[in-house]
Amino acid sequence: MCRSIKTLRPPYQEEVTADDIEAASVQYVRKISGFRKPSKANEQVFNLAVRQVAKASQKLLDTLDVHAAVTGASKN
Repeated sequence: MCRSIKTLRPPYQEEVTADDIEAASVQYVRKISGFRKPSKANEQVFNLAVRQVAKASQKLLDTLDVHAAVTGASKN
């Protein structure tokens, strides 16, 4: 996995913006596709993949139960 993609959930990051999710999604699609910047022929499908990954990522972050992780981190 791409090491430069930041964890976007508490306690690692308190506030996650749409830009944070977009940046992580672009990095992920770049890694999977092997393209830093897609050609014109692949631009549309690349951008669609970024949007789909961003949507799935937002849904994941919205539905994660991180209470135990936050509590567990503060006990150490």
